Amino acid sequence: MASKRVDLDLLRSGSSLAIARAISLVENDDPVAQSLLADLFPHTGRAYRVGITGPPGAGKSTLTNRLAQHYRTLGLEVGIIAVDPTSPFTGGALLGDRVRMTDVELDHRVFIRSMASRGSLGGLSRKTAEAADVLDAAGKDVIFLETVGVGQSELDIAGTADTTVVVLVPESGDSIQAMKAGLMEIADLFVLNKADRAGADQAVMALEMILHFRGEGHRAPEVLKTIASEGVGISDAAAKIREHQTNLESTGALVERRRKRLDDRIRDLVADHLLHEFWSTSRLAILREGVEDALNGRSTPYAIASRLLNDHPEKQAGTQELP
Repeated sequence: MASKRVDLDLLRSGSSLAIARAISLVENDDPVAQSLLADLFPHTGRAYRVGITGPPGAGKSTLTNRLAQHYRTLGLEVGIIAVDPTSPFTGGALLGDRVRMTDVELDHRVFIRSMASRGSLGGLSRKTAEAADVLDAAGKDVIFLETVGVGQSELDIAGTADTTVVVLVPESGDSIQAMKAGLMEIADLFVLNKADRAGADQAVMALEMILHFRGEGHRAPEVLKTIASEGVGISDAAAKIREHQTNLESTGALVERRRKRLDDRIRDLVADHLLHEFWSTSRLAILREGVEDALNGRSTPYAIASRLLNDHPEKQAGTQELP
């Protein structure tokens, strides 16, 4: 069925038009999207996925642009998914990241797609992983997943990428301590961008000090300095990404990361299906009635939830009710 909407052979040959059409089907929850993804899945698993995350203004798009250029000089095909803020008017991506990637946008071996975050608190569109599968099946060697840039809430990128790069700037120094319990914990590599600014060396020292105190049993990520706008440090960053990939492959950690990623995705698919199935018209009526009862003191949220769960036809015997 999916092949009627997307020519799979054309997509796998790297056709930009076929890739764009497939990602649109996925992003818009088209009825054929699931069968399309099922057809493509056997052809995935070869591309290496690199997450680029960090606070707004750190230069993530510029760094991604320069890394893409570097990989193209090596003859590799590149995919970029830039998750942008959602337009409050159209619901689409505002395309702020893509306009900063003009150096590679005209390269037909680089496919760039801006996707709207659509309220995703994790910094990644919910469809990002599936869009990455499309690029993977289309023969891309490296896929960059650049997050919207909202700070600590971007943690779900760690479950989507093989290597996660956290981009900071010298001005991040004052907030590094506060960040360490969140964004700091997911990095496989730190890049201190705009390193020509004052305070760069101090920021690197602060990062390394925090990483030193993370405790035993952790392989501390390295900290690199770049000036992405001038191409400084880009080859070093690419080398460290490759070094991390090699380490993951040699230790079996890459397989484990991908196993966890598939486990999470399957759970999410099941949860989405059950959620859609659960909220029937009759249960929504129970919910609305229950909210009014709770507001007027005639019931509690727990009793209402129990009523909804007990209404489920497949409720297992012996399931404990909420208090």
